[in-house]
Amino acid sequence: MFEAIILGLGAGLISSFLTGPVFFSMIKTSIEKGFKAGFSLAVGVIISDVILIGIVLFGSQFFEYKESFDKYVGFIGGAFLLAVGLYYLFATVALNYESQTLQKVSKRGYLIKGFLMCILTPSTLMFWIIVSSIISVKLNNRLDEKLFCFFIAMATQLTIDGFKSYYSSKLRHRIKESALKTLNKVAGIIIILFAVWTILKTYLTFYP
Repeated sequence: MFEAIILGLGAGLISSFLTGPVFFSMIKTSIEKGFKAGFSLAVGVIISDVILIGIVLFGSQFFEYKESFDKYVGFIGGAFLLAVGLYYLFATVALNYESQTLQKVSKRGYLIKGFLMCILTPSTLMFWIIVSSIISVKLNNRLDEKLFCFFIAMATQLTIDGFKSYYSSKLRHRIKESALKTLNKVAGIIIILFAVWTILKTYLTFYP
């Protein structure tokens, strides 16, 4: 059981700090919209991860794997991320912290955004497939210990993402509008590059 805890802590830590659009978007959302928005996005990511882990652990028993699944997810996910990146790249930024403080944040909207950004990224599923393979070997394929390990991983990831959202939101009053515009463009470029890479990789895989 101790090994399951260590593996879970490691998986949650790595997943939380993986470079990619979700990581950057979470920090940016927390800075611009506050803790509730950033944490809602983090919860959406966790829900997505739980579904992907469930697919990895139990899905293979009921569904026949088809390569077309990767193709559809790759293209749809890439297109979604491309749209998000273009929005960040061209979106205008006007800071008014007094009105933002009183503005009601659509937690459901940010939760759905985090969910879609994570579940439509093929590399996320691949990450959990690799992690599941390692955990199965280390824990002698015991289902109870694997479930406990993934629970620790999700709890660790949510805790770290919560801290990231909280402290990022605390810095937002110290950031000037010009800096946030630059952050918007950097976020947009990173997400667009990741989206283009996802689409190209999917295309080259299925249409060599």
